[in-house]
Amino acid sequence: MTRSAPPRDLEAVAMPRRSFIAGAFAALVPSSYTASAQGKEPGSPPQRAARIGALAFGTFDSRLDQLREGLRRLGHVEGRDFVLESREARGQETRLPSLAKELVALEVDVLIGNSTPAVEALKAATSRIPIVMAPAGDALGSGLVTNLARPGGNVTGLSLALVEMAGKTTELLHAVVPRAKRLACLVHERDPLHAPFLAEAEMATGRLGLQMRPAVVRAAAEVEAALEAMASEGVGGVLVQPILVLHPNDRSRLIAVALRNRLPTASGLTSFAEAGGLLTYASEFTDAWRQAAVYVDRLLRGAQAGDLPVERPTRFTLVINLRTARAVGLTIQAGVLARADRLIH
Repeated sequence: MTRSAPPRDLEAVAMPRRSFIAGAFAALVPSSYTASAQGKEPGSPPQRAARIGALAFGTFDSRLDQLREGLRRLGHVEGRDFVLESREARGQETRLPSLAKELVALEVDVLIGNSTPAVEALKAATSRIPIVMAPAGDALGSGLVTNLARPGGNVTGLSLALVEMAGKTTELLHAVVPRAKRLACLVHERDPLHAPFLAEAEMATGRLGLQMRPAVVRAAAEVEAALEAMASEGVGGVLVQPILVLHPNDRSRLIAVALRNRLPTASGLTSFAEAGGLLTYASEFTDAWRQAAVYVDRLLRGAQAGDLPVERPTRFTLVINLRTARAVGLTIQAGVLARADRLIH
């Protein structure tokens, strides 16, 4: 079950109502426009298929299929109306700048990135080509846009609110491990959101009267040592910045180390709890790349990225993995379980 609004005691982190309405974009582009291969005069020269460039911090998995499906529903035929160019960093953030430059060099018409580092790399590579976030972790917090309603510049799309969620996730982690006196926050130094994410978590532990043990890593290879150190110091639970578990392989390795050390963990991606993390409190897009297709469609029709409002999700889901709770030796209070939207048995 997924609630359309957070529980009463979670209302403090509720987001603004959905600002993105596909039909509202119609006023931004000429009403006479149809899909790129439609509405041409008989005998006119064929139009060039639009080139769409996509960049993933990790891997695309089914995301490109979602994009294709979304564009197909909007009347775009692959090969005739658009060509898709894609690049994957596979969790190696140092590859993002060069991959972004590759896509820009292909003279694409629209770019798409699926994380804050990916979008930042694209933005650094071009100020001319429109960029769609699909999604970014926090468009405002990272400075990718200055306004959600009218972002300006060449970036628009979908944005989570991972920085704002860090405090609430910390509170939920403490509710699951109420005897803990010290919690840790594990962040990735090269992610632009790591400092505000950590600051939110520290403020939450301060409100709870707890100590915070920050842990900053520069690469996924440093995660195991960081978790081992936390366990040896008797940390009661670990809040994990979502960028560290975005790639499936990184997620699996982190969870395995945490379980081996009986460390309760929490993060902001539903897939984290599904893979064996203890809990997630997430505000996610279930079909981000289909929704991104609407932005791509409008941009190909002539809209300006700076005029298209950024969308943020309005649904919040608390998922608790009871198998993991048993594995780390936790008995979770009934009141906490009652607040969960989903329990993994």
